[in-house]
Amino acid sequence: MNPRRLTPSMSLLIAFEAAARHGSFTKAADELALTQSAVSRQVQALEAQLDVELFKRDGRRIELTTAGALYQHELAAALGRIRSATLKTIAHKSEGGMLHLAVLPTFGSKLLLPRMHDFYARHPGYVVHIHSRIMHADLTPAAGEMNAIICTGSGNWPGYIAHRLVNEKLVVIASPAALPHHAAMTPEQVALHSLLSVVSRPSAWSDWFDRYRLDHHVMRPGPSFELTSHLIQAVAAGIGIALVPRILVQDEIDSGELVTLFEPMDSGRDYYLAYATRFQNLPSLCVFRDWLMSTPFPDAA
Repeated sequence: MNPRRLTPSMSLLIAFEAAARHGSFTKAADELALTQSAVSRQVQALEAQLDVELFKRDGRRIELTTAGALYQHELAAALGRIRSATLKTIAHKSEGGMLHLAVLPTFGSKLLLPRMHDFYARHPGYVVHIHSRIMHADLTPAAGEMNAIICTGSGNWPGYIAHRLVNEKLVVIASPAALPHHAAMTPEQVALHSLLSVVSRPSAWSDWFDRYRLDHHVMRPGPSFELTSHLIQAVAAGIGIALVPRILVQDEIDSGELVTLFEPMDSGRDYYLAYATRFQNLPSLCVFRDWLMSTPFPDAA
């Protein structure tokens, strides 16, 4: 097949995509600063090149055909990537740039965002778009189009470069109002309370029980939460006790809103800045990486 038929001109594609999105040649023309007839002719030219009917026409009304709807779905995503790439390129013209960063939600709100003012003060030509993502051990679903990720794990991800930020230690937390005799609590008494958890750490309490050689059968599993921030709020509300990364709950501990029980437990995971090797020379990532690696984080112990 002739390659030209498979690569229509951008003007034809943009005209079709706008008409398909609006369901109107007239509205597409207004958006593109063209005449209605010009948009109609471009769509007709595209249909002729593809030899496929993209719209059903009924007077001035148009409606996508099945083939047209499929083409629009695929084309909208492709044009979106092109526009995003163009914006990134434009942003580099003054040695600035944009970075798309996926961050664990609670880490982002408690540890990263309070420090970002320093980054922007030092690097005013850069913009970091922060996307909250709940990430699994294989970095999905965060990888995608993200330039970099702040996550927890072993740091050993094929195809990725990882920089360790801080060690993760888990602590048992409770509300002092709901648990007034917490200071005298023993590990065995933990099983008397509702044990809250976060869905990304399904084995955390099992590991803790193993550490203290406790019988798993006496556990009282309580509600689970998708976000660690919601888990922390639930503990503060007296719903139960939880096992969470100390670094994410330090503010509540310092304020006395929550208390810790027993010694911290190493989770076997660390926090990392990670990125695919294809992004390693991206200017915005290099600047952000150097800044982040020089930024102190609280001791996790």
